[in-house]
Amino acid sequence: METEAYTEKADPACHTFFRPSARAFVERESAGTAYVYLNYGVHWLFNILVKGTDGIGFVLLRALEPKEGIDQIRERRQGRCDRELCSGPGRLTQALGIDGEIHGEKFLCSKDRGIRLGSEVECLTGSRIGISRGQDLPWRFGMPGSRHLSKPFPK
Repeated sequence: METEAYTEKADPACHTFFRPSARAFVERESAGTAYVYLNYGVHWLFNILVKGTDGIGFVLLRALEPKEGIDQIRERRQGRCDRELCSGPGRLTQALGIDGEIHGEKFLCSKDRGIRLGSEVECLTGSRIGISRGQDLPWRFGMPGSRHLSKPFPK
């Protein structure tokens, strides 16, 4: 699993920094709600809204290692090796069949949807990637040794 965090306030890489619609979404929706958008008109990106005493923001799902539904994922990502099935935010949404239809759904608090996380594991931390602003923040998280990251963490 690989994620990146974005904060609502003073984060030039967060949609709330330059999109009034994202700010309105944050105000009206509860934590655990899916925030899905089309990036550069090409790839759907899947985020989850987080709200807590330390702040508000989004967690972008960048990559994961699929454990179930592999045949369906391979069908959606035809011609890709297993390591590339979900190793990047656009690949992940294509593999899981995620598009703008689930934007606004209470994703993590739904009976028939959600992400099951395994037991607690060690976590790497690094700078965010794939953005032009706010790269210096160490808000990218991933599992050490995973072959399913969108990009390896620096040594």
